[in-house]
Amino acid sequence: MSPAPGDAPDLVVMSLEPWDEVWRRNQHLVAGLLRERPTLRVLFVEPVSDPLHALSRGGWPRRGRGLRPAPPVDGVGPRRLWLLQPTKLLPRRVDGGGDARRAAGVVRAARRLGLARPVLWVNDPYGATLARRSRWPALYDVTDDWTAATRGAAESRRVADGDRYLVEHAAAVTVCSPALAARKADARSLVLVTNGVDLERYRRPAARPHDLPDGPTAVYVGTLHTDRLDVALCEATARALGGDGTLVLVGPVALERPAADRLRRAGVVLLGARAFDTVPAYLRHADALVVPHVVDEFTDSLDPLKLYEYRAVGRPVVSTPVAGFRDTADPHVVVAPAERFAGAVRDAVLSRSAESDAPTAPDEPAEPIPTWERQVALMRDVVDAVGAGRRPAPTPP
Repeated sequence: MSPAPGDAPDLVVMSLEPWDEVWRRNQHLVAGLLRERPTLRVLFVEPVSDPLHALSRGGWPRRGRGLRPAPPVDGVGPRRLWLLQPTKLLPRRVDGGGDARRAAGVVRAARRLGLARPVLWVNDPYGATLARRSRWPALYDVTDDWTAATRGAAESRRVADGDRYLVEHAAAVTVCSPALAARKADARSLVLVTNGVDLERYRRPAARPHDLPDGPTAVYVGTLHTDRLDVALCEATARALGGDGTLVLVGPVALERPAADRLRRAGVVLLGARAFDTVPAYLRHADALVVPHVVDEFTDSLDPLKLYEYRAVGRPVVSTPVAGFRDTADPHVVVAPAERFAGAVRDAVLSRSAESDAPTAPDEPAEPIPTWERQVALMRDVVDAVGAGRRPAPTPP
């Protein structure tokens, strides 16, 4: 059924990440919209399960989990948020029609839930197939410039084709960084919606996590992937710390096994994924927070979520010169090129650990920190405009 006049348009979200305990931009924004609007319903389409790929990496092959209600979300009533995980049985080079069949499956799931004409929120460039098939009014939320990522020729071509279609045909394009705004300037209507943070949650006192190593620590929080993480720089940093501190990486491990083994041999502690509501404790009890990122065209497009989370806790930060961190006026942030990064981290850790073992309340920030509450309001206005057939007000250049 169609939404009644004045109701929020329902959403189908084509996400680059699953709905799990490691919350990212999509989950913060979608949960915020659901809390704001009691009539809103959302079908959240997760990345496909790829049994053959899992088997090739030594994992356990399994089919996608299909359509199911989401786990409980604070402040959101039951059965308003649904998850759908399709299955990709064969590689795209073998099964050229797989994306179209999976798109048809999303349309069937939406009809089954009674979402007659939802707004399609696309985060994954492969969602262009669903946009073509469904004809739903579309919003393209660009959080990474995957056209600049290092991939094989065939995949790069497919990603570029999907991205181009969505930029040209989506009713609105939202981007998380000024760099992405410049790259997607051909969009019909372009709106900047950066990431944000729940300031109260990150500033609330929390006990030291039991698995955070004893002694001084330099902590990184984020998905461990070579698109972003500079593995060699992490090794060098861990060795520079030596017995005076430990480099700790908190987040899903998406590294090939040889890279992960290299890090462990260098003394890096990989804790793996942690639930989003436990992350503030790791940040608050770190002696320094670090961003050992690759600096290239891909990372230059990002608006790192950790920029806001790190700044919220007021701990010393050392980052390579990547977008966001190199632009902030926050005095807690030190930007160091790769050749000086390890030494800067060691200095920050030793300086902080000499002061006190207990986390202190963060100072008032030198510049405002965007909150999820504000960013949800921006995205709500875009969704409403797309659902009503209007172009949202573009972000001024």
